[in-house]
Amino acid sequence: MPVGTIFLISLFSGLALPLGGWLAAHEKVLPRWLINETRHFVLAMAGGVLLGAITMILVPEGMHAFDHPTWSVIPIIIGGVFFFLFERNLARRAHEAPQMMAMLLDFVPESLALGGLAAISPKTVPILALMIGVQNLPEGFNAYREVLCRTQCKSSHALWLLSLAALCGPISAVLGFYFLADQVTWLGAVMLFASGGIMYLVFQDIAPQAKLNRHWTPALGAVFGFALAVFSKAILS
Repeated sequence: MPVGTIFLISLFSGLALPLGGWLAAHEKVLPRWLINETRHFVLAMAGGVLLGAITMILVPEGMHAFDHPTWSVIPIIIGGVFFFLFERNLARRAHEAPQMMAMLLDFVPESLALGGLAAISPKTVPILALMIGVQNLPEGFNAYREVLCRTQCKSSHALWLLSLAALCGPISAVLGFYFLADQVTWLGAVMLFASGGIMYLVFQDIAPQAKLNRHWTPALGAVFGFALAVFSKAILS
């Protein structure tokens, strides 16, 4: 797969960040009940897509990179513990922007894995890029609102910040293509590390936020998100 194609595919995934911010900037045009339903549904859908990415791409491909698959447990645990320590540290620093930092910490290793996979398993790249993009949409939504609340900056400045963050994806993907393609074990470790971190974030941040008291529709978002991942994998396989 040409490096230019990798850059563009990853860029489209990253553009979901400012798109999520743009949706957050215009959410007031909807009725409040619909805003709440939609917000929680999208969050749950992102969680379902992430679980699909873990179970169908990141973990299977990561395990294949190890001579002994049992060793794959180690980077998964390290990834989960790392994200746990990182989030706990952010919680102690109330002046920081945890949503923005967690978004980048999640986006960068996934993009590295995407770039490395482009060299050894090109067929998996579009589905992984789609899953990253769907995940980035609610993260951009939340990060936009966080930046406005903590910095009191203008809406346009927050959107520009998310646009700059989107560039981290294609840059990381190109680096992964050049430096991880020949390092199969390291590529597998990065994918498994990201899997552990994503699993932690899904149950620490996304799932609790997706629940809406006395509303049962938002949880279906997780089902639709996972079904979307399965459907995309089936089409592109």
